[in-house]
Amino acid sequence: MGTVLVSSTGYALYMFEPDAQRQVTCTGLCAATWPPVKISASARLAAGPGVRSSLLGSDPDPAGGRVVTYNGWPLYTYSGDVQPGEDTGQGIDLNGGIWYLMRPSGAPLSEGPG
Repeated sequence: MGTVLVSSTGYALYMFEPDAQRQVTCTGLCAATWPPVKISASARLAAGPGVRSSLLGSDPDPAGGRVVTYNGWPLYTYSGDVQPGEDTGQGIDLNGGIWYLMRPSGAPLSEGPG
């Protein structure tokens, strides 16, 4: 499948097509299934190996606080991934759009289920 972004705890990171590299659109019940990767306002982002620090950022979360972005895409984890290394949310059409794993290049992995 190729390399994908993971959280500091090893969970796969996803993007949501309706966000359109602009803003968080997964809120409420959607965010219960696809929790956005939140950071505090004072947090400093650090890129791990293979991650481009120039693509890291953050945007306001409609629910409050800030959400980590990569190449403009808000990042999410998936509640269906119950342990690090799983990527069961890849290619799922749920909550009004398709979810894809994020690659270190800054482009979604749109190859279908993982």
